[in-house]
This record gives sequence, structure tokens and C-alpha cells, in this order.
Amino acid sequence: ILSMFFVIGAFLLTGCNQNDIKNQVKWPVKDFSFTNQDGKQFGSSDLKGKVWVADFVYTSCKDVCPPMTFNLSTLQKKVKEQGIHNVKFVSFSIDPTVDTTEKIKKYAGEFNADFKSWTFLTGYSQDKIENFALKNFKALVKKPDKGDEVIHGTDFYLIDKEGNVRKTYSGFDKVPYTEILHDIKALQ
Repeated sequence: ILSMFFVIGAFLLTGCNQNDIKNQVKWPVKDFSFTNQDGKQFGSSDLKGKVWVADFVYTSCKDVCPPMTFNLSTLQKKVKEQGIHNVKFVSFSIDPTVDTTEKIKKYAGEFNADFKSWTFLTGYSQDKIENFALKNFKALVKKPDKGDEVIHGTDFYLIDKEGNVRKTYSGFDKVPYTEILHDIKALQ
């Protein structure tokens, strides 16, 4: 009888797992190590065994990045309010020659980022972040030769404990917070 209880329990638990995520993908994120807002190395080894949400922004962006960062801050608060643990947030600067550690830390502070779970990264070349975003997140990032704008998308990326992108969401407009929270829980 006890073994039947475990079989039924396992069957019920599978209803709340990764199969519950609609339209999921599985794009592996290659190992990385970059510089965080405190000037320390941070990378994939710090995220092993954790579910994380990532985006690509830059501090001098005047249009989509401030709302995206505000929206990720809102998501960070909702995760805390729901008592979901072991979730990290990572914002990759896509203008690393301008975005020093001091600038990204100040920018993050303007959005009340909680650095216990949210890391802002820089410290790589422009080519490196453009290739990294494209190869791992299928995200276009391009800084034209002239001007200070950087072309980029506005998605949030949900990454599982094994380091695979599992789903993308709008991070700019009509952010599906309920769906993201559901999918984070499904990956726990």
C-alpha cells in the first residue's frame, strides 16, 4: 500500500512540473563569467541549481530599458511576495564600454534592485555580448558604428536549474507576470 501511495504521489507531482509550461524551448546557455555591479566575477557557476530570469539592457537607453528594468523589479517583488525561493535575476549590459560597474550599480539602484537576488553584468567586449546574446538567447543585440543607441529586443528569458532557456516573455509591454510566476514555480 505504501508503494502505491508513492506511485500516486509521484503521478500527481508530475502534473506540476516542466510539462506544465506552455510553448517551452530548450536553448542551452554556455558557461560564462563576467563582472557584476560590485566588480566581482559572476557567472553560470553562481546560477547552477537555480531558476533565473535574464534580460538585456543598457544604462543610457532612453526608451525601452527603463520600463523593462522597472518590470523586472516588479517581478522580483512578486517572487518575494509569493515566497518563491532560489530564483535569481540577471541583467546583461549591452553597452559594456559605457556601462562601468559604477554606472550599472547606480542604474540598478534607481529601480530598487535587490542585489541579494539580482545581478547586473558588464566587463566584456561589444562583440562578446552580441555573440553571447545571439548564440545563447537567440537575441539580436547590435551597436551601430555611429550613435549611442544599441539595437536589442525587449524579452525576459526564463532559465532552468540546468542552464537552459525554457521560455521568453514580453519584458516591455503587457508583461505576463502570472504566467512567469507559474512557470518559475514549475521549474522549482
